[in-house]
Amino acid sequence: MSCSYVNIKLIISYDGSNYHGWQRQRGKPTVQGILENTLKKMLAKIKVTGAGRTDAGAHALGQVANFHVDKLKMPVKKLRTVLNNLLPEDIRILEASSCPLSFDSRRSAKGKTYIYLVCNSEMILPFFSKYSWHMPVKLNINKMIAAGACLAGTHDFASFMSSGSSVKTTIRTIKSIRIVKDDPFITFCIRGNGFLKQMVRNIVGSLVEVGLGKMTPNEFKGILAKKDRTAAGRCAPAKGLFLLSVEY
Repeated sequence: MSCSYVNIKLIISYDGSNYHGWQRQRGKPTVQGILENTLKKMLAKIKVTGAGRTDAGAHALGQVANFHVDKLKMPVKKLRTVLNNLLPEDIRILEASSCPLSFDSRRSAKGKTYIYLVCNSEMILPFFSKYSWHMPVKLNINKMIAAGACLAGTHDFASFMSSGSSVKTTIRTIKSIRIVKDDPFITFCIRGNGFLKQMVRNIVGSLVEVGLGKMTPNEFKGILAKKDRTAAGRCAPAKGLFLLSVEY
């Protein structure tokens, strides 16, 4: 069974531990590269567009991607099962559907939500070590919440952008930021209209400095105005970061 030219939308979950991020790279395993190679075996040489790049070692619960194909030699509803049978177990297609030809998973996106997990306990169980940042020293969550509140709204986030990125503007809008403690985890949930390179990881790293007492909430609030990456704290490791969802 075949259908005419179509645009296919995928919702993807992956464990990024074994990959050098989402974006294809020559000679290195990436999620986009694995997905494109798998589709090539099934259909033809296909370019997959992702809603956003995730860092090496970072994960996704709801990455969105799309690709165009002249002919799909199967019902769209079967594509998910076929792909999951061919993909490695650390990459799963949650949904596959046809969408308007104008849909572009990156350009059509209106916002994204990321979560970051910190395991705040003296000892971390081995099951959690790949998916959270272990912080054995107790963090002051109230101070982190107070500091993080200043991020909501539209600001210049240059202080939280890592080097090596070329963007037209460093102004972004954070729609909400929540910091929740549920022992042994502290979860940072940040929703925004877009994010700069390693912005979430740099925000979390700086908030942890506040939680450790190395920076006051007022000092954290002053980081934005400085528009200088060196004014912020460390970059949190990628393994605790998850792309939760993409808004359209």
